[in-house]
Amino acid sequence: MPATRLREIRADHDRDTIVVYQAYSPAIAGPAVLAQKFVAPFSFNRMTWIKPSFLWMMERCGWGQKPGQEVVLAVRMTRGGFEEALGQAVLTERGATGATVLVQWDPERSIRGGKLAHRSIQVGIGRHLIREFADRWVVAIADESRRVAKMRDLRRVGDHEAAARLLPPEKPYPLGAELMARLGMS
Repeated sequence: MPATRLREIRADHDRDTIVVYQAYSPAIAGPAVLAQKFVAPFSFNRMTWIKPSFLWMMERCGWGQKPGQEVVLAVRMTRGGFEEALGQAVLTERGATGATVLVQWDPERSIRGGKLAHRSIQVGIGRHLIREFADRWVVAIADESRRVAKMRDLRRVGDHEAAARLLPPEKPYPLGAELMARLGMS
């Protein structure tokens, strides 16, 4: 198995789509799952952050226990949309005032919650592009709360191996040289 690069996008993806994760309150997540797209009360007037890494999302939302982040959503979006967003991205470390899309690299997490040596990407889609994301790029939205609760319970009793078996299948996401350079991956 090849070594993981310091900055590498790992995701559940197929030929046409990629899964990214978000966490919301039931008031936002419920209507999104029912409609299979983001609808009110989802805000179209602020940046929304998407994360291809399930474990980084778990770190961010406290395994579905942070207020307002109780429902973890698996948002399947088009690869074309994901790459279009990345093509407009500005790295937060380079100063990103007024950027339409932000990219931030944070330490990836293990199933135990520890920081790993490599970085995981977060993509902030700004309000000028959020309708495109919600209306054209999102293909499906699934509630992952049961999986998250099961994994959280397994971790609580120390059965990290069983929890790891429930992880979604993530593999390196291929990008061209130009996008890799833009994202600080080369």
